Amino acid sequence: MARGAKIAYGRRETKGENAMASTRDWFETVAEAQRRAKKRLPKGVYLALVAGAEAGVTMDDNVAAFSELRFRPHIADLPAERSLATTVMGQDVSMPVLISPTGVQAVHPDGELAVARAARDAGTVMALSSFASKPVEQVGKENDKLLFQSYWVGTREEVLARAERARAAGAKGLIVTVDWVFGYRRDWGSPYIPERINLQAMMRYAPQVVHKPGYLWTWLRSGHLPDLGVPNLGAREAAVPTFFGAYGQWMGSSQPTWEDLAWLREQWGGPFMIKGITRADDARRAVDIGATAISVSNHGGNNLDSTPASIRNLPAVVDAVGDQIEVLLDGGIRRGSDVVKALALGAKAVMLGRAYLWGMAAGGQRGVTNVLEIVRQGISETLLGLGKASVHDLDRDDVIVPAGFTLDDKA
Repeated sequence: MARGAKIAYGRRETKGENAMASTRDWFETVAEAQRRAKKRLPKGVYLALVAGAEAGVTMDDNVAAFSELRFRPHIADLPAERSLATTVMGQDVSMPVLISPTGVQAVHPDGELAVARAARDAGTVMALSSFASKPVEQVGKENDKLLFQSYWVGTREEVLARAERARAAGAKGLIVTVDWVFGYRRDWGSPYIPERINLQAMMRYAPQVVHKPGYLWTWLRSGHLPDLGVPNLGAREAAVPTFFGAYGQWMGSSQPTWEDLAWLREQWGGPFMIKGITRADDARRAVDIGATAISVSNHGGNNLDSTPASIRNLPAVVDAVGDQIEVLLDGGIRRGSDVVKALALGAKAVMLGRAYLWGMAAGGQRGVTNVLEIVRQGISETLLGLGKASVHDLDRDDVIVPAGFTLDDKA
């Protein structure tokens, strides 16, 4: 090789799509899905997907923390076949990866319907946000492995009515998200998000959209404009509130007490998850009220910045509750090996958020399917390297956890 020649396949030399093994209709990593989403979406829409809060410390740490964990592979007697199947909140899933609820998925005309179909085809659960852009009745028809997520908006009776509507549409379990401080500042700037798509909003977004013909053509072909309403927040036949109208109602609602959560769990009567746990003492309180599952989550770094990465909180939470409750992890999952690391540290499964949104932005339902397959293959490959025949065989001996990585939460 000539002096000064560069190896084309080195990580720092693979810039641009031509250097990738990906094709026009398929991408090989979630990072490539993100690049395609950024290229396809208007800047404001893309930044809404990136989200984050304040300086983005937590958002970045959610991803970076996984790279601090190392594997301890075996080299012989490796399993010819690997089983990824498990059960979460009473639902049989083909792999320990669930769709995390994210609001207003209007980056593509099919939105949550595309995600629900992709999850169905992958044999896994669709968790639908109460701030979704598609009605729960429509989503429930696409995937019967359905969980419904609710914030504490309104009175007890209004929260329960929302959940009962979801149950009637096929929801098998309820998720209550409780980690929110309504912080909205971002050092890199928050995107302009209109309350509704009207002439003023179209004129303001026109300079961005005109340079994204693929995005524009997708919506023109659908025959309608992006819908920023949240149809699942009220009764089925009620007027659909705008996102900001619903957000305002949420901000004006009293935040739930443990007594409120216990009441809702009892009234619901089925599988029940509390999402947003980061501390051992809160995890034990969730056990005390009879929750089925908890999600160790910091809202994807969109909440209280400087909260540690979810994976750093996981071991202390698992140690606190043992097998009394199902423990899931949400935050920073970008590849199948991340899933395996979470399972090795005690998670029953993980919830995937930004990754599938980038997949949908890049290629609609096909893009979501692509992301799920990337993760599935990565789990299987990692199990092979670790010499494990099943996701249920993983334990902490499979990973090297550096000193100071986890939180010594004695609370």
